[in-house]
Amino acid sequence: MTVLSLATILAEAARRRPDKVAVIDHAGTRLTYSELWQEARSFAAGLRELGVQPGDVIALQIPNVIDFPRAYYGALAAGAVIVPVHLLLTPDEMAYVLKDSGATMLIAHPSQTETATRASELAGIRVVSTADIPAAEPLVTYVTREAEDTAVIFYPSGTTGQPKGALLTHLNLVMNATVNTFDVHDPHSDDISMGCLPLFHTFGQSVAMNGTFRAGGTLVLLPRFTGEAAIELMVREGATIFYGVPTMFIGLLEAAPKADRLPDLRLCFSGGASLPVAVLEKFSEVFHSPIYEGYGLSETSPTATTNQPAFGTRPGTIGHPIWGVEAEIARAEVDERIEFLPTGELGEIVVRGHCVFAGYHNRPEATAEALVDGWFRTGDLGRKDELGFITIVDRKKDLVIRGGFNVYPREVEEALARHPAVQQVAVIGIPDATLGEEICAVVVPEPGGITADELIEWSKEKLGRHKYPRQVRFVESLPLGPSFKVLKRELRKTFSQ
Repeated sequence: MTVLSLATILAEAARRRPDKVAVIDHAGTRLTYSELWQEARSFAAGLRELGVQPGDVIALQIPNVIDFPRAYYGALAAGAVIVPVHLLLTPDEMAYVLKDSGATMLIAHPSQTETATRASELAGIRVVSTADIPAAEPLVTYVTREAEDTAVIFYPSGTTGQPKGALLTHLNLVMNATVNTFDVHDPHSDDISMGCLPLFHTFGQSVAMNGTFRAGGTLVLLPRFTGEAAIELMVREGATIFYGVPTMFIGLLEAAPKADRLPDLRLCFSGGASLPVAVLEKFSEVFHSPIYEGYGLSETSPTATTNQPAFGTRPGTIGHPIWGVEAEIARAEVDERIEFLPTGELGEIVVRGHCVFAGYHNRPEATAEALVDGWFRTGDLGRKDELGFITIVDRKKDLVIRGGFNVYPREVEEALARHPAVQQVAVIGIPDATLGEEICAVVVPEPGGITADELIEWSKEKLGRHKYPRQVRFVESLPLGPSFKVLKRELRKTFSQ
């Protein structure tokens, strides 16, 4: 039996750097590592008084406030399995997650009481406010767990149909935080990381929170992201590292001209969706900080590949696999086995290594489809060049087939994002009686604007005849999921009519 708990990340930081500030919330409240670990162990003892046993599944519905790490590491210290709940779900959607995961209790922040109460009623389980957890004598240390035991069950947002619970083990998540911290980049204990990614999401939780605590740094929490609020908080607290998704980098660029001062950032990391090269270039110019773009999914803990100093960086790519992980390109149309493709050919990105999840909760068939010959099939299409850099072309399901030709929305988005009048863009396929699908660009324009015809004419010079959009729709904002990804399925629903 190999003993390993994800709670070790906080326990060890408290042992090594007891007086270092671990976390700061937007109101300025600060806790050191020793204080946070003591509060987490007290939380664990409170859960035990409420009847929580090792292996019980506990759901957390908490925004980016200090209660999140307190409850997260507290539940882990009690030996529970955590189900992070997306805050933007409806009560019905939340109840599905609670029932499907087998959660026995929902722990909710007071700000979430209304939704939490309704969802727990629908699921038939107990709801407890973070404010009502008994103040108990802290556990001496965390409950013994095995490395291959499930630590967290993630229900990814943005999936079609009913989401599947991805089982992440203690080993998966400890290794991902450790490798991200010590083998990929160079975050250290003096760094102050900006935590505005939702902590219920795998990127915010595993990379920003667990990674920062693994390095012994300080995490600054912002419950609701806006570019203005993020810049103000980063300047106030002296943030040196920013973790974000592309829409956040765009938000920071929009807010920058209005700010009195910009943060002095040392490292920036982008993931969750493809970052347009034009945004990366403009951000580096305005904030004087490089952005390292990476890639992963809930099923890969999440980091699988990233641009990293050891291999050099290449904008527009997702870099190389992290230490201990392999990523290859396989024939996408062959489902039952992995057939590797030569360098430069387009296929499905497949991953293996310590980051790959244990399977889907109670979904053996879905697990068998995803895990083939020891590799995880990501559902993303990409290619690998002669230097090993991987480029994502698109999701399999987002591919547009126009008149028999494959069109990859990301390629069209990259071109349109370079137009000075385009603030944000998402490209989708909409039904067409003659061609099967037609290309539609949904655009958030800069003030001053542009007409659809002008943008179409401009795009003809940048894209092949089968690729440029024949339709342009202007919107005030793009629909975003709980993890700030653009919801293309909502756009298809809206504009396919």
